[in-house]
Amino acid sequence: MKEDQKNFVLFAVIAALLLFAWPMVTHWFFPQQQPSSTQMVNGKQVAKPVTGTTPAADTPAAVRDRTVVLAEAPRVAIDTPALKGSINLKGARIDDLVLPKYSETVAKNSPPVHLFSPSGTKGAYFAGFGWIADGVQVPTKDTVFKADGTVLKPGTPVTLTWDNATGQRFAIRFAVDENYLFTVDQSVANLGTAPVSVRPYSLLSRTGVPTDLDSWTNHIGPLGAFANGANYDISYKNLEGEEPGFFSKMFGTSAKAGENAFNVKGGWIGFGDKYWLSALIPDQKLQVNSAFRPAQGDTFQADAALPTIAIPAGKAITTTSHVFAGAKEVRALDHYESTLGVAHFGNAIDWGWFQILEKPIFYYLGWLFHLVGNFGVAIILLTITIRGLLFPIAHKQFESMARMRVMQPKMKALQERYKDDKQRQQQEIMKLYKEEKVNPLAGCLPILLQIPIMFALYKVLLLTIEMRHQPFALWIHDLSAPDPATILNLFGYLHFTPPGFLAIGVVPVLLGVSMFFQMKFNPAPMDEVQKQVFAIMPWMLMFMMAPFAVGLQLYWITSNCITILQQQWLYSRHPVLKQPKEKAAK
Repeated sequence: MKEDQKNFVLFAVIAALLLFAWPMVTHWFFPQQQPSSTQMVNGKQVAKPVTGTTPAADTPAAVRDRTVVLAEAPRVAIDTPALKGSINLKGARIDDLVLPKYSETVAKNSPPVHLFSPSGTKGAYFAGFGWIADGVQVPTKDTVFKADGTVLKPGTPVTLTWDNATGQRFAIRFAVDENYLFTVDQSVANLGTAPVSVRPYSLLSRTGVPTDLDSWTNHIGPLGAFANGANYDISYKNLEGEEPGFFSKMFGTSAKAGENAFNVKGGWIGFGDKYWLSALIPDQKLQVNSAFRPAQGDTFQADAALPTIAIPAGKAITTTSHVFAGAKEVRALDHYESTLGVAHFGNAIDWGWFQILEKPIFYYLGWLFHLVGNFGVAIILLTITIRGLLFPIAHKQFESMARMRVMQPKMKALQERYKDDKQRQQQEIMKLYKEEKVNPLAGCLPILLQIPIMFALYKVLLLTIEMRHQPFALWIHDLSAPDPATILNLFGYLHFTPPGFLAIGVVPVLLGVSMFFQMKFNPAPMDEVQKQVFAIMPWMLMFMMAPFAVGLQLYWITSNCITILQQQWLYSRHPVLKQPKEKAAK
């Protein structure tokens, strides 16, 4: 194999290892917290339930209209800048939440995002609270509480109470902030004549599996933080008893069936979507039994139970927990992590391998957006900044290319002279590199450095809700989504959707064209194989990048245009790169 081919292959191998081998390494050397206990149920291995609890699913077979179900039980309204909805007094459930700041689509008449919905409706999803006890009557899902207020809003908490027949009073005090955090105080006053023991718990119940499920770049499904940090290993299929597939095992992206029970101090547990999160946050100083478990049908539960507490006669106890229900806004998650002392709560966003790059990119991009008011322009300015920082390296790259161009005839002569002695040929070529002070990999360095930057920007655009539904110009109304102006259906005038691999929009075509001209300005490689690869690469990338976010494509197009301008300036500084090979060697 010729030396330039070896360099090309070496670069490809390093890039592949950088992007694909890292998750395997972290999975092998930094395993997730293992479960405390499991059991077999109906032939499936699932988490053992906390003593006295059963899955909370009680969704009727007949799914009814949401408005009808909401009107069937007394409720306390929820009214905050970020949340609208209500608490169901029957069962003391937060089962009605709407996010008024976010719309389902970019359409002007799009309804707001519905997060929680009551049992008996399509996609039932709610948070419930209660106690486990032996020999004491406790509230159930059918218990109707009394409320001391009609509206829950920031600074105005509401307390729900219920008394049993033996002298115990159960109370749940709800408070909410201006974002997405509920503070829940569960109290038991023992007004009887004998001591009692209770065990507070909270749960999340969810019916239905999201359509945008886990990928190797983003976890969607059950998640939480336990002893060893954020856990992205559990999927809905795991909860149903299905073992992970080949690639899940290889990349460490899914746990074994049943690995879903945890006995740790503090932590948090919940369900994550691409942009939304519900999470139970128990008292961080107490030992907690947390678990994910399947219920009937396609319903899943996450729950957290505290240790049993003894209450003497005439005494009362109160335990405090929190519930997050809302959008995965970076600043909000980081704020709760620091103020509540909830470890790894910011990692409810699956930042992945390059968080050290992604967070600065996110904050700098947000600052640029607030400065210019257009997210597409902010991405262009971000690109200019990154390319400016990398320019000294690009300059070194061109210097190396100039020396390599001068060396090419000498290398060719050595290859011909020692064509029958490969070992001697390699020795002489390495000697030539040393004499000419050339690093054969220097030309790959800027590209290699841009790979994690590109991937970090991709993750920022993919995961952070701050980028969702941000417009740029003309037909581009959402930079976090693929280009909707698909050429094969005449930009939507023909009423059919092309297959994903043919859904080529205008922006991917511009990406291919910009990359074509960028490579056109580069010196043609001597090796014929490389010539063919470089000739088809722009058009391959056009198809490959089409399903990705327009914002990422805009970054790449801008980067290609800057590269072309840099090339023109650097060629003027290194004219030997533009000269014929024979002349350059003189």
